[in-house]
Amino acid sequence: MSQVILITGASSGFGAMSARALADAGHTVYASMRDTVGRNAAQVEAVDAYATDRNVRLQAIELDVQSQPCADAAIERIVAEQGRLDVVIHNAGHMVFGAAEAFTPEQYAQLYDVNVLGTQRVNRAALPQLRKQGKGLLLWVGSSSHRGGTPPYLAPYFAAKAAMDAVAVSYAGELARWGIETSIILPGAFTQGTNHFLHAGKPADEARQAEYDDGPYRGLAEDVLKNLAACEPPDADPASVARAIVEVVDTPFGRRPFRVHIDPSDDGCTVVAAVADRIRAEFLRRIQLGDLLAPRIHPEASHVG
Repeated sequence: MSQVILITGASSGFGAMSARALADAGHTVYASMRDTVGRNAAQVEAVDAYATDRNVRLQAIELDVQSQPCADAAIERIVAEQGRLDVVIHNAGHMVFGAAEAFTPEQYAQLYDVNVLGTQRVNRAALPQLRKQGKGLLLWVGSSSHRGGTPPYLAPYFAAKAAMDAVAVSYAGELARWGIETSIILPGAFTQGTNHFLHAGKPADEARQAEYDDGPYRGLAEDVLKNLAACEPPDADPASVARAIVEVVDTPFGRRPFRVHIDPSDDGCTVVAAVADRIRAEFLRRIQLGDLLAPRIHPEASHVG
């Protein structure tokens, strides 16, 4: 069944790939991004061109996850145009790379604002509509590395992704009785095919970073990037993340997986997450809240598959 989907951070990377793949699968997709008339104007043109060339229902929409009014306006527009919203995909995020000490507290706060608080702004805008419908899907795009191998020089990013994962898990239980399903997608460290590492932010305290680069950690940054790439199989394809997202969306309601790992390098997150999710399920059953582990299907709900 065709669904109305909002995906954040769709100007590039996994977001852009997923928006196009979902549209190709027959869904109505709003590819959200900030500054659609400025720095992302070219991306908006590319979205429009793709929709025209492929004859699919794909359009760009202005949404800055750091602005509650902007998130509210985007959701209002989608519901006004479509009469519903079936799927929200939390994909917007930003990566940084460097020594943890060299990032200022303000940089940590900024990254947390984009990767974590951004999802909260979008949820506060979208969830009243999904709860009213009595059916829907929240799909969160996380990162395997926050629970896997955890290489150095990515501390602020991993911390933000770990926080987002914790928020997603809590939301899953709090939305199940509303008929809203949760899936968490966990890509590994794809070093090719996206701009994540290329566009990664750097520490503001360059002098502090230089102490690492000129001291006992000389060459570590290069080693991390080189060795992460070496762990990645030659056939690793970032588009596999988009395909996994389409598969989750197309899975019938109530049967979607709670987590999906797409990690060609196999950093170990699959093992850790399986244990954590099992313990969560066991504890919820122990405190007589096992029903929160699956969404409740409302008889009057419709629209979403």
